[in-house]
Amino acid sequence: MHEDGIGGGDQAATPASGTHLEQPAFLALERELTVLLRRARANQGEMAREVHPDLESSAYGLLVRLDECGKQRATELAAYIGVGKATMSRQLHALEDLGLVAREPDPADGRAWLVALTEEGRDRVGRVREARRARYAGRLAHWDPAEVTELARLLGRLNQGMEK
Repeated sequence: MHEDGIGGGDQAATPASGTHLEQPAFLALERELTVLLRRARANQGEMAREVHPDLESSAYGLLVRLDECGKQRATELAAYIGVGKATMSRQLHALEDLGLVAREPDPADGRAWLVALTEEGRDRVGRVREARRARYAGRLAHWDPAEVTELARLLGRLNQGMEK
């Protein structure tokens, strides 16, 4: 158990490790994450429609990943998003049909392809992301900037822990 009272590693995920799962902190965490994730799913659908009216909600994350990281192989995107090859292929074809992504040969491996945002895709995703950040800034305007920084740090730590 860490000094902050939050279990680490496998210890926190093992129900047999004791009654610490019933602690108010873990009950509150579960409740607040449930609300946050429900809202995030709803917002993802709205953001996807802002990028393109025909864009599937689940494909928005792919566009953000490409916006942040640049060209990637479909296998890398599938691993990051956590979907299978067939699902990734279907989503990429849909994004290509909408003119948001394009494929190009991978110079490191002639058998592989890289996926990248098109100029149209980059413009659309950029506008939606900027609008989303503006909404966050408006909703959190009454927060101390250090609190926003700390929230981002803690969410990053949580996301890293979920990758294990």
